[in-house]
Amino acid sequence: MSRARNAFHLPQRLAVFPLPGTVLMPYGHLPLNIFEPRYIHMIDDALGKGRIIGMIQPRQGGSDLVADDALLYDVGTAGRIIQFHDSGDGRYLITLEGLSRFRFQADIASDPARGYRWVEADYSLYEDDLNVVDVADEPGRERLLELMSRYFGKNDIDADWNAVSQAPYEALVASLSMSCPFAPQEKQALLECPTFQDRARMLISLFEMSGDTNASPALRH
Repeated sequence: MSRARNAFHLPQRLAVFPLPGTVLMPYGHLPLNIFEPRYIHMIDDALGKGRIIGMIQPRQGGSDLVADDALLYDVGTAGRIIQFHDSGDGRYLITLEGLSRFRFQADIASDPARGYRWVEADYSLYEDDLNVVDVADEPGRERLLELMSRYFGKNDIDADWNAVSQAPYEALVASLSMSCPFAPQEKQALLECPTFQDRARMLISLFEMSGDTNASPALRH
C-alpha cells in the first residue's frame, strides 16, 4: 500500500523534465519512456534521492527536444517514481504519481555533466493537493461518464466500465486531463484550476466543445 501523499518530502530544489503537451496532475499516473542521456542521468539521481522529479511544460512547444534555456510555464507538478524498469536497450520505462503542484521560481545552477535542469519550486499555494479529497463533492461525474461512453461507443473501443465507474473521481479526472489530446495551453489551464472540482467542470466543457476524448498512448521521451 502506498503512503499518503503528505508523507513525502517535497524538495525546494527540484529536478525538472520540461515536456510540451504533457502535464502531471495530483493523483495522476504518467507513464514515460526515457531515452535521452540527460534524463537517464536525472532518473538515476532521483532513484537515490527520494524518487521525486518535476514535470513542467515549456511555453513554446512543437518538439520533444527542449532547449536547456527554454521558457517554462509558471506551474508544474512534483511526482514520485512509483514504477521503474530498465529495458536493457538504453531506455527506462517509469511511471510517475502526481503529488503536488509547484510554482517555478527560478533556475538553479546544475552540473553540466549531468545535463538536466534544476529549479527552485514553491509549493505554498498548493497545500490542498496533499489533502484527502471530499468524495461527496463530485461535480458532473454522471455527465463525464456519459461523454466517455459516447466516445468509446462511437469508436468501437472496449472499456472496463465497472472499473471506470468505481474509480475515485479525482483520479479519473486527472487521468483524462492528462491523456486526452487537448492543446498544450488547454492542458495547462486544466493543471492550474484551483481545485479538482474546478478541473472536472473545465474538462466537461472541453469535451462538450471538442466532442473528442481520444486518449493518447504512452509518451516517448
